[in-house]
Amino acid sequence: MAEISAKLVQELRQKTGAGMMDCKKALKENDGDIEAATTWLRQKGIAKADKGSSRIAAEGLVDTYIRPDGQVGVLIEVNCQTDFVARNDAFKDLVKKLAQQAATTDSVESLLAQPYIGKESVSVDEFIKETIATLGENIQVRRFVNFSFTSDTPGIADSYIHTGGRVGVLVELTTPGALAGTNEDLQGLAKNAAMQVAACPNVEYVSVDQIPVEVVQKEKDIEMGKDDLANKPVNIREKIVQGRIDKRLKEMTLLDQPYIRDQSISVEDLVKQVKSKVDREIQVSRFVRYILGEGIEKKEISFADEVAAQIGAK
Repeated sequence: MAEISAKLVQELRQKTGAGMMDCKKALKENDGDIEAATTWLRQKGIAKADKGSSRIAAEGLVDTYIRPDGQVGVLIEVNCQTDFVARNDAFKDLVKKLAQQAATTDSVESLLAQPYIGKESVSVDEFIKETIATLGENIQVRRFVNFSFTSDTPGIADSYIHTGGRVGVLVELTTPGALAGTNEDLQGLAKNAAMQVAACPNVEYVSVDQIPVEVVQKEKDIEMGKDDLANKPVNIREKIVQGRIDKRLKEMTLLDQPYIRDQSISVEDLVKQVKSKVDREIQVSRFVRYILGEGIEKKEISFADEVAAQIGAK
């Protein structure tokens, strides 16, 4: 049996919200496999399916750039080492310019090779190195995504940034006809959809039909393995599981969420209302959510040590 370390138990606790002893038992039962232990806890009804706190925060900013006509949208994450630098005006300006510049390229590597729009005599990579020397911290462009539209693929992009640059969402609406980006109703819908995604961390897909078959099967396997169904006849168990699956899948989709500004309607109802008002087809086609530092393990450091490090760097 694999050794169950305190760090492994803590990681599972962060991911599932289950108690320490339950996490330790789940890891022992599953030979230290985090994913298998998570599934085991869910089957026992100990872990919630919507617990998504496995992401360990790193510092920096998530920011966006939306072209005034709404025909180009960018979501970007740039990381640094401490919150001190993340709040620095020079760092903030760098991130904003990088978001704008990322509208014209398709990878971090190509972005870094471009002349920097704030100082065209150097590349983006060279300017970042200059900024590192000035601020005394490592800075990395971690990732970005951009949406753009043409006459062949008409639509509009908009975004929402939450909690001071720690969560960002970029949403794409597809809709026929010119000047979609200047229509206030469409702009409002795109912005509200982005806010909705930011407010609903469980949402991973636009609609149920976008959920991959393997995801649906995994949810079914989890439900079928729950202890409370063990003694029920197969036909009854399948009916109960199907009801639970239908509910779970809707929890994962944007269009099925109660609208945050009016709980009496769903996001899908909101889209229909705007569609009727502007008299054109509208589809929320995709979205991307970035949470600052998700998946990055940050070295633990006390506040006093962080201050001392900053003083020493000056």
